[in-house]
Amino acid sequence: MSDLARTIVLWCPDWPVLAAAREAAIDPSSPIALTAGGLVHSSSASARREGVIRGLRLREAQLRCPSVVVLAYDAALDARAFEPVVRAVEQAVPGVQVVRPGTLAMRARGPVRYYGGEDAAAQALLATVASAGVPDARVGVSDGPFAAEQAARATRDEQPVGVVDAGASAGFLAPLPVRLVVEPRVATLLQRLGVRTLGEFAALPADDVRRRFGAAGAFAHRLAAGREGTRVAPRTPPPEFAVEQEFEPPIDRVDQLAFAFRVRAEEFIDRMRASRLVCTAIRVEIDDDRGGHSGRGWLHPRWFTAADVVDRIRWQLQGSGSADRGLAAPIVRVRVVPERVDSTGNHEDGLWGGGPDERVHHGLTRVQSMLGHDAVVTAAVGGGRMLTDRQVLVPWGDRPPERRDDAPWPGSLPALAPASVFRERPRAVLLDAGGATVTVDDRGAVSAAPVSFAVGGGEPAAVRAWAGPWPVVERWWDPVHARRVHRFQVVDDDGCAWLLVRDADGWQAEARYD
Repeated sequence: MSDLARTIVLWCPDWPVLAAAREAAIDPSSPIALTAGGLVHSSSASARREGVIRGLRLREAQLRCPSVVVLAYDAALDARAFEPVVRAVEQAVPGVQVVRPGTLAMRARGPVRYYGGEDAAAQALLATVASAGVPDARVGVSDGPFAAEQAARATRDEQPVGVVDAGASAGFLAPLPVRLVVEPRVATLLQRLGVRTLGEFAALPADDVRRRFGAAGAFAHRLAAGREGTRVAPRTPPPEFAVEQEFEPPIDRVDQLAFAFRVRAEEFIDRMRASRLVCTAIRVEIDDDRGGHSGRGWLHPRWFTAADVVDRIRWQLQGSGSADRGLAAPIVRVRVVPERVDSTGNHEDGLWGGGPDERVHHGLTRVQSMLGHDAVVTAAVGGGRMLTDRQVLVPWGDRPPERRDDAPWPGSLPALAPASVFRERPRAVLLDAGGATVTVDDRGAVSAAPVSFAVGGGEPAAVRAWAGPWPVVERWWDPVHARRVHRFQVVDDDGCAWLLVRDADGWQAEARYD
């Protein structure tokens, strides 16, 4: 096989864990597990030594390693954190293909001729990624991307470069497990047939494999035999829109930092405008001189201007404080990355302008800029059992929380919902014919039929009709945060319906059906 097919693969072990640990500002060498859908997606080396492996249930992982740090897996974070590493490699080796975040492939011919050999090219590549903040990367060189990646994964700390001689890929791959090239269901079937390694799979007749497993099986058969036809497909580097600024000496006031970053914010918007793009979501990353890191995504109801970018930086730093207050630690670096961009053609004003919507947007944005991010909010409906839990106030420009109408909320009210919901529930009194307070026992039975009630210290009103109680139980397994209440509906003489709840403190009014 000619050197045109020789491939170099750069592999960063445990990249999802490394990216998540840096984002959360924790030590990557500590026991860490990333979860998705209640299962372990990936884990650090120290966690794997305790038995925390991929596919394990979260509770089982915590049982095996009580000290494990559990973080949510974020695919977008993987790609975003890996982009600086890719750009650093592209400065040294053009024509890079991103196989997945944490793994790069490139043709070997150019780097080998430039550096004078495959091992020298691999060492130069390791030095490049080490300068980008990835000290434990591995490199594999072989006749194709698959064999080169397996060579990289077979390396050790003392020898981070694995080179498979030309034409020797089949022999190198032969002892590896067959599950590397086929899906789990097919791997189980092959193992039942006695085919456990890639060498045994490659020894099967190609025509029989195609007839039994189809095109996917035929492709896997070629990989196992070291005859992959896949070649590196280098990417075209996208334009760089992200901007960052380092401060020396560090800045310890919010207003000073916002003023110092304004030029960079204008540069960020100008880069977008030059490509006929607008940015509708950004990510602001801030580092301080104590090693702290803060990263947050920000949305915009329309698109960002330079002033909007500066406002988001200021809000992220000051929180609920004032703009002229000092910071807990001086800031040494600020970076702004676009997370969502769109064509300017999709955001052009209409023929007659934006009308009232335009004026409303500018007015709300102006008030928000002066008073803070949480000063202007919009109402949204969320999930929950209690009515106040479903009232969600979202800052202007942020995305409302995802609402899952099919999610079960045992104890929640069916439609139609009350018109007036009390965020601070007033005290209520519910009395029986003898003037005693109506109570609800543990079995959900009322002590007597209610005949009158009063809300907030008002005059008692007669009860025309009533219904209930309906129990609402939350977090019954947690003795500290468990909550148990009973709902009750009553109708007064005026025909106004009320929704009452009873908890350990007595009766309260939750809502009114106006």
